[in-house]
Amino acid sequence: MKPTILTDIEGTTSRIDFVHQVLFPYARARIANFVHAHRDQADVATALAAVRTELNAPEATLDAQIEALLRWIDEDRKVTPLKSLQGMIWAQGYAAGDFTAHVYADAYDALRRWHKDAHPLYVYSSGSIAAQKLFFRYSVFGDLTPLFREYFDTTIGGKREAGSYRLIAQRVQRPAGEILFLSDIEAELDAARDSGMQTIQLLRVDAPPASTGSHRTVASMADIGAIGS
Repeated sequence: MKPTILTDIEGTTSRIDFVHQVLFPYARARIANFVHAHRDQADVATALAAVRTELNAPEATLDAQIEALLRWIDEDRKVTPLKSLQGMIWAQGYAAGDFTAHVYADAYDALRRWHKDAHPLYVYSSGSIAAQKLFFRYSVFGDLTPLFREYFDTTIGGKREAGSYRLIAQRVQRPAGEILFLSDIEAELDAARDSGMQTIQLLRVDAPPASTGSHRTVASMADIGAIGS
């Protein structure tokens, strides 16, 4: 089997500012009304229960939960119930045609090429799995979800924890050394390498992240070239 490719989204396949300038403000402006309107809906109720758990406040009022959600958005916190609620709101926005997800042209070309060459493709992002699927379903290049076999989010563990990558390797049933992880964040790449995975850091020219050069770096997925056999 060809080497497996595990990719981050934000800053890797797609512009960081799409998330921060489009998706986050869209959800922030609507989250209070959304929670009030859908609080009894099963998936929303589950997320709100998780908010109370995160706050260690089982009696927290709905307004207190909304206040926490807004604060987490402003802090860019990777909190699972927030990601779930954001994903529900973004689903409405995508379906309404309010926006389409940005994907770099080189990422689009590389993902299609790797899929054609039978490299198993997976996604690991801090956004919820539902939000990841929406992102690629409503991309500027159309529906890209058929390219990917599975998606992973923070329910499997934090992206800066080596244990998360070990669990992903178990889930996809491949030795960690046969998996290549792509990300713009060095701490995530460090964790993946500690699990035994291969790594490449994307240093996008429009938003270059910090790098010590401890991982192979490329400015574009077009620079990655052939991956194993």
